[in-house]
Order: sequence, then C-alpha cells, then structure tokens
Amino acid sequence: MKSFLSKIEIGALVVDTVVDNQMMEEGETLNGTIYIDGGDADEVIDHITLEVLIRPLAHSAERLSDADGRTLTKQSIELVGDVRSKGTRMIPFEIVPDERWEVDTEQSSLMLRTTAHIPGGTDAHDEDQIQYG
Repeated sequence: MKSFLSKIEIGALVVDTVVDNQMMEEGETLNGTIYIDGGDADEVIDHITLEVLIRPLAHSAERLSDADGRTLTKQSIELVGDVRSKGTRMIPFEIVPDERWEVDTEQSSLMLRTTAHIPGGTDAHDEDQIQYG
C-alpha cells in the first residue's frame, strides 16, 4: 500500500511524493517515487531535494518556519530534460536511515520534505511525517 506524503502545485505543474511505507522498522530503507505531472505548465523545475528532518513537537503548525527542524539527510535529484510535457514523470528514490533517525516520538517527529527548485522563482515545498524504529 502506498502512503501519500506531499503535494506541491506550481501553476499547472504538480509534484507528488509517495513513499512505500510511512512507518518503517529499524533497518528498513525509505523507498518512494516522485511523480511530476507537467499538465499545461510553463514552469520548469531545476531540481528537487528530499530532506529528512527532526522537528521538536513543541512547535505548533502556525509557528513553523523552515528553520524549525534539523536536517538529518538531504538528497538532490537533478532532472534531465524538460518537465513541460503533458506527461507524468516518475522518479524513484531510496534513502538509507542511520542512527540519527531514532527519535523520542514524544519529544520530536521525523519529517520528509520535498522541495521543487524553480529557476529564478520561488522554491516550493511540502512535507509529511514518517516513523522509524
């Protein structure tokens, strides 16, 4: 079963990140796919980054900023070719956890953030919680 994680919409362009399992056991790898649907978009994505962050639970959603959290893992995905086509591109990814992913779930949470980097534009991101251990 696929677990939906994040959806980024930039004009007509849609970037969905889907993981195979949002709740991983120790030793498992985070596997998933990024789906890029160009629609009738004029926008171009330069590259996409995936970050696993640890975030204190004390932060409420209204007060979250990009600085609220510490990056544990960062992976950059370079896009080859133009994403402006009407088709959907699928980009599989794999992130191998390490001991830093083992967090006290009562104090903090693990988040997977997807960021679409737009040349000369504003980067867009979305994230969702994952569980490890």
